[in-house]
Amino acid sequence: MKKQLRKLGILTSGGDAPGMNAAIRAVVRSAIFHGLEVVGIRRGYSGLIAGDFQKFNQRSVANIIQKGGTILETSRCSEMLEVEGRKKAIDALLSQEIDGCVIIGGGGSFRAAQAMSEESEVAFMGIPGSIDNDIWGTDFSIGFHTAVNTALDAIDRIRDTASAFERIFFVEVMGRQSGFIALTVGLAGGAEQIIVPEIDMDVESLCQNLRESFKRGKRSSIIVVAEGNTVDDTINIEKYVQMRLKVETRLCTLGHIQRGGSPIAADRILASCLGVAAVEGLLNGKKGHAVGEVKGEIVYTPFKDTWQKKKTIDERFLKYIPVLSQ
Repeated sequence: MKKQLRKLGILTSGGDAPGMNAAIRAVVRSAIFHGLEVVGIRRGYSGLIAGDFQKFNQRSVANIIQKGGTILETSRCSEMLEVEGRKKAIDALLSQEIDGCVIIGGGGSFRAAQAMSEESEVAFMGIPGSIDNDIWGTDFSIGFHTAVNTALDAIDRIRDTASAFERIFFVEVMGRQSGFIALTVGLAGGAEQIIVPEIDMDVESLCQNLRESFKRGKRSSIIVVAEGNTVDDTINIEKYVQMRLKVETRLCTLGHIQRGGSPIAADRILASCLGVAAVEGLLNGKKGHAVGEVKGEIVYTPFKDTWQKKKTIDERFLKYIPVLSQ
């Protein structure tokens, strides 16, 4: 018989992502709607171990749906890698009589939640919040759409100056070890080339493609590079192209601007739907799962699958680039 849920904790962990506040709002209000008490846990797992709790009501999450970052703050906590650290976290939850906990974060956050699921009776549910979009079990993770839009706006501006000075710009976007942001923003931004860690890239072929584009009359190009590309780092690629083609090149690393800012509608809606579904899943006896959306349907994926299964990029995008960048 499933244990009745009475008190719910919620925390955000790992890298922040636009839309996390919308997810917090949805979890809190959905839980209270179903008669649960809600406790916010500040500063991620570090705050959990330290006992940094805050009782939430409906008004605690008023006027946050449009805000970037996370009102609960976040952290990366190495103590959660050890049994002793997780025991402190579990004891802290039990001290507050919390019998269910929603974790908004990525793969590392879900690993810790999975371990605590096995080491305690607390029911854990995950919501994928990561601009990298590399979490198995959901088509999109919270924050991805906004990060792409932010990077796209930057690339549109960079193209203006690239055209004015007839330069090749290498634009490095985030993504850890995945190319989802690079592929999506590269296609949307009309990039001449996209470099991602999932696909081997020959720098000499890149140079040849650029030569051919010069022959067709192009005088500027945008090359989008995922930060985790495994061939060379972006600086080395840029310098090689500059030396090989005897052209002016520039490197622009977009960095953490992709994490910030107000979430766009797609992320607010996704976060709201997943927040409600997380609470409903726990109430229906789900534990040790992450909630996601696949082809428009809510799905619950065991924590282990979220990092053990590999989410693949859409390689069609790479095939479209040489066709569309003529």
